Amino acid sequence: MSSLTTETLVRMANDISNFFRIQPEGDAVAGTADHIRRFWDPRMRAKMAEHLAHGGAGLNAIALKAAERACKPSEPSKTAAEFAPLVVDVRPKGGEHT
Repeated sequence: MSSLTTETLVRMANDISNFFRIQPEGDAVAGTADHIRRFWDPRMRAKMAEHLAHGGAGLNAIALKAAERACKPSEPSKTAAEFAPLVVDVRPKGGEHT
């Protein structure tokens, strides 16, 4: 991955979108985004997200929309405290054992 430049990622995204361009635009964007999500390493998507933050130069219209969908910066993980309300005690009350 380290050898992949931003220019290479732009070319790859454009190539993928060119495969899908015969479909209606919405389907082409969805297909391109799905391919990027499934087959690009998270570091590749992060590098593309950085490129998008600087305007996404060089991406064709379909690749740009797909990259915006597939390369969003990931949301921070939930902490244990945020999951605490979801924890349910299923132990029997009063020390009963079954």
